[in-house]
Amino acid sequence: MTQPMDPDWLVFHPAPKKPDFQLPPGAVDAHCHVFGPSPEFPFAPERKYTPCNAGKDHLFALRDHLGFARNVIVQATCHGRDNRAMMDACRAAGDLARGVASVGTEVTDAELVEMHEAGVRGVRFNFVKRLVDATPKQVFMGIAERIVKLGWHIVVYFEAADLEELVPFLESLPTTIVVDHMGRPDVTKGTSHPDFQRFLQIMQDNSNIWSKVTCPERLSAEGPPYADVVPFAAEVVRHFPDRVLWGTDWPHPNMKSHMPDDGALVDWIPLIAPTPELQHKLLVENPMRLYWT
Repeated sequence: MTQPMDPDWLVFHPAPKKPDFQLPPGAVDAHCHVFGPSPEFPFAPERKYTPCNAGKDHLFALRDHLGFARNVIVQATCHGRDNRAMMDACRAAGDLARGVASVGTEVTDAELVEMHEAGVRGVRFNFVKRLVDATPKQVFMGIAERIVKLGWHIVVYFEAADLEELVPFLESLPTTIVVDHMGRPDVTKGTSHPDFQRFLQIMQDNSNIWSKVTCPERLSAEGPPYADVVPFAAEVVRHFPDRVLWGTDWPHPNMKSHMPDDGALVDWIPLIAPTPELQHKLLVENPMRLYWT
């Protein structure tokens, strides 16, 4: 039986525009998700939300419509540590998708190898308290020490106010770290605020820390066209052009204010990466180096 979505859930845009910005050949949507579809891939009993179904067929159709060549599919919190939907999507895409899993201490080495063979190249550590229950940092460290043997990296999701407390832990991780959505800065405070400067500083101090310059629709206080987020993302791209990634975040979990047009999100890219060289690094070189080599 299909699991009914939350009554206030916003469903992904039914007909996104064709982007005006032409993506470079080989561009990677380096942050997206699949939800179900249930009942084939049920949502986790411990989930904090129940989304719409948004399976691999919809994702691949969007990839082709927008002009991307590849996807990096990040495990969604609604599926908990059951990575089957994400792995199924990666297998279906062949070499055109990679995955980021969510695992616990119970995962076996054989399961990690199976994930690797399906296309998984990283694990996600989520520190956003409204989305997941807190996990002790020593648990994360134990997982990190196991996945580094496979050459995987770690994606971390936190909010700006939590970064100061997380710095020692992040600096102790033994592999590449990718921060989701620039650590979710409060854009109303401006780029000079200590919270955002702390984020730039930790990237400056640690050459293994990357950032996704993603989710203006989630960070914006103004709404479309998200001009208030441009200075933040442009600053990260300008300072760290070899350590940035971009993705749609489709199908945009837990959006409350509005559902973005994914074509309009693609048109936002040249505002933060204004030259062809920066665009190629952001969309092709960097994700290919991290996920496909």
